Amino acid sequence: MIAKSREWLKRSTLGLSASLLLFSVACQPQPQTGGGAPSVQGQPTAAPQQSGGQQGGKITVQPPANAAELARLRGDIIIDGSSTVYPVTAAAAEEFRKYARDVRVTVGISGTGGGFKRFCAGETAISNASRPILVSEREICEKNGIEFIELPVAFDGLSVVVSPRNDFVRCLTKEELKRMWEPEAQGKITRWNQIRPSFPDRPLKLFGAGADSGTFDYFTEAIVGKAKSSRGDYQASEDDNVLVQGVSNDPNAIGFFGYAYYVENPGKLRLVAIDDKGNGNCVEPSETTIKNGTYQPLSRPIFIYVRKQDAARPEVQGFVNFYLSKSFTPLIATPEVGYIPLEDNLYAAIQRRFQNQVTGTLFPRGQEVGATLDRYLR
Repeated sequence: MIAKSREWLKRSTLGLSASLLLFSVACQPQPQTGGGAPSVQGQPTAAPQQSGGQQGGKITVQPPANAAELARLRGDIIIDGSSTVYPVTAAAAEEFRKYARDVRVTVGISGTGGGFKRFCAGETAISNASRPILVSEREICEKNGIEFIELPVAFDGLSVVVSPRNDFVRCLTKEELKRMWEPEAQGKITRWNQIRPSFPDRPLKLFGAGADSGTFDYFTEAIVGKAKSSRGDYQASEDDNVLVQGVSNDPNAIGFFGYAYYVENPGKLRLVAIDDKGNGNCVEPSETTIKNGTYQPLSRPIFIYVRKQDAARPEVQGFVNFYLSKSFTPLIATPEVGYIPLEDNLYAAIQRRFQNQVTGTLFPRGQEVGATLDRYLR
């Protein structure tokens, strides 16, 4: 079942993180690190009975029309990249394995930037990304003769969280978050009452994504105003489960990561609403606020990138078409996966993009705060 696979992921990731090399971020000064970011292989098992619509409160999916063809597929598919996108791709691999038992799909977690390094070196067939590919990354791919197909797969609401034992933070303005995280805060903004005088005089403990993470890139651009611009004295990890543990165990902690990691940890975390304009309109991430764009500035699309050379392989074609089909996409909204599916017309357009092998990006400048996906319908 998907739920069992997710429990396995949490146990194995946390156990490995305690024993592997500490993650070190690329920026200076380096953040303190909270644990390693192992490359984890998903272990597909049978999935719960679910389907493509609502029947008695149960989400259901459509069995693939080409099930017999999928059963004949053989091969290996190597995927790496974003820990945010990992739950979606790992769940897709798990469901796909029900029909294509002789295809082994390996899903790693090295962060969006780390994933693109491998992808542009020709080491992986698919790269998970929590932001669009950057200009500098495209240039490396081009230099190495790597063409790619860009495919949005879901929406995420990057979530700011505290421990349930924190009894004073309910909403923060974008400016207050900036005061916490901007480079100038390093070594100076260390107490909660420096963020807002009415907050208690307690130590401010910060947990966040490492510098190889697309989540780090997006958060810093959306909140600080420049990608990768951040204080360095915080606990950083590419492994979101390490961040969950750090925040949930400390009433003075605050952190950020993808919405799915909040959804999969009920009772361990509490959401902090965001006041984007500083006008008292505090909005929490939810399926509704992420999908309708009212949760700003931290709503964003998430992606997979497929190497064109690998897109010609039958097992990769089968997996990606399955991933974007009604045999899987309804499951994205389940608590076991925890993200927000795209509209059906978008999935149809994106599937055509893959089938027609349309290469390149529709984000020519790279990351965009508040981006919409209408461009894929044109």
